[in-house]
Amino acid sequence: MTRRLRFRAEAFADVAEAFSWYQERRPGLGWEFDADLDAILALLRQVPEAGPVVHRHVRRALLHRFPYSIYYYTLIPDLLEVRAVVHMHRDPGHWRRRA
Repeated sequence: MTRRLRFRAEAFADVAEAFSWYQERRPGLGWEFDADLDAILALLRQVPEAGPVVHRHVRRALLHRFPYSIYYYTLIPDLLEVRAVVHMHRDPGHWRRRA
């Protein structure tokens, strides 16, 4: 079953901020970040259990090329909600407030 994705507004803002930061560093790098994110999200839509539970019911998946974590959980069997997309060196309390 392929699940639907829903991004919280904060998670969408996380992605937009990271995309802009990478694009400013090198044109096209933001699109590479976006492709890496899309690849992990496609996997999670197929296998939501791929990421381990890291806090209560929230799971974490890691991007392959970029130091970012996706925090998500299953709302109903066919819907995943992305709560945060954050740099791995950021304070963990940042995303836990969204859990």
